[in-house]
Amino acid sequence: MRLVQVLIPEGNRASVLDALDEYGIDYAVFDEVGRGDFEAMVQFPVPPSGVEPVLEDLRSAGIEEDAYTIVVPTETVISRRLSALVERFPGLRISREELHARAQDLAPANSTFFSFLLLSTIIATTGLLLDSAATIIGAMVVAPLMGPAISASVGTILDDEQMAARGVKLQVTGLVAAIATAAILGFVLEQTVLLPPALDIRTVPEIAERTSPNVLSLFLALGSGLAGAISVMRGAGSALVGVAIAVALVPPAATAGLGIAFGLPGVAIAAAVLVVVNLLAINLSALTLFYLSGFRPLDAGQYVGVRSSVFSRIVVVGIGIAVLSIVLVGVTLATFYTESVEQEATSEIEREFEEAQFESVELEEVSVDYTTTELLLGEEPQVNVLVGIPRDEPAPPGLAQRLDDRITEATGQDVVVRVGYIETQWSEDEPRTEGRPVLSREVASDARWNIPVRPRGPPISESSPG
Repeated sequence: MRLVQVLIPEGNRASVLDALDEYGIDYAVFDEVGRGDFEAMVQFPVPPSGVEPVLEDLRSAGIEEDAYTIVVPTETVISRRLSALVERFPGLRISREELHARAQDLAPANSTFFSFLLLSTIIATTGLLLDSAATIIGAMVVAPLMGPAISASVGTILDDEQMAARGVKLQVTGLVAAIATAAILGFVLEQTVLLPPALDIRTVPEIAERTSPNVLSLFLALGSGLAGAISVMRGAGSALVGVAIAVALVPPAATAGLGIAFGLPGVAIAAAVLVVVNLLAINLSALTLFYLSGFRPLDAGQYVGVRSSVFSRIVVVGIGIAVLSIVLVGVTLATFYTESVEQEATSEIEREFEEAQFESVELEEVSVDYTTTELLLGEEPQVNVLVGIPRDEPAPPGLAQRLDDRITEATGQDVVVRVGYIETQWSEDEPRTEGRPVLSREVASDARWNIPVRPRGPPISESSPG
């Protein structure tokens, strides 16, 4: 519920009160003696969704648009007419005036914004290098990116060009500053003993996650933008939603900075693409939801122009997302293909061992080395197979080539199969399952590898273990 206080200009008292009576609103009127051009002040309770239509009718009754008006939330209102008002104005949508005020409050001063953003970037960069998800989430609590994202959309919808421009400017300059901060911090840390001398940041899982963005990342950004718009309209959960928006922007920005610091342009470009896509998606979803919720410019005469402006911005941002999403779709398809090859290769190897029923030979481990980069470069996946075999048992002949042929037939993908052997011993008193001992195995310290030594290329024959 909201309590509205409005000053009534001279000569409009009767028309204003008549308008309130038509709504069946309980009100209180106080004589105004502070300013000569106003004769009274009226205050009345109204549901949040009713503030905007009631104020529009009061303006038609003589209330000036720039008149002294206060809208404040209330804890409790007791009135016999309240239930009728709630039925007439259902929902929790706030007025455009209240939306405008909230958006202004969300966008902090420049010094505050950049201070918190740079601190958040430093914490996030540290969390990425430590591969600590908890540290990264902690950094997101500090990041102040929700305010600019929401104020840019609100300013566009309500035709406040200054608010919209400031929101866009803070987002762009803030993320550029975040990338630069992460790059500087990464370069400094690289020169110290705080990081291993041969650290490859591409192997750090939290960093690798931001360098292989897929279409699911787009859903994170779209959902964050929608959640931000809803939280502002409903006045709930803004702090938590701000964390979600920051998660979509700050970690990939920090990753891009680390890519620059470590001289890895691929990492920097991939993370930067993710930053831009997420930024556009957050603004697009928030702008669209505000428009669909029925918010219109503060000046009713600007409605047609603003509608055209909103549509054009939605189209431009949508095209930008579509173009950049080509990268996301490519990464998604490449990841799906490489993981499919890995899964099929593993399944075929397991079936080969089940069907062959090797005596005293057991499949220990299967791993497939095949990344999206290798796929794009046309390189063949390498399949590593580790087999346990007793010391006196001969190795299965031609095993590497048999596995190679089987995997190639199943996947349609040329592969390189590398078979390694480890010596195993079994205690004589252990039970056997399917003709094999199952417990108390000792693995010898020396491993015998059946390794077809050759560069990646056509299939090869298997060498004997030794």
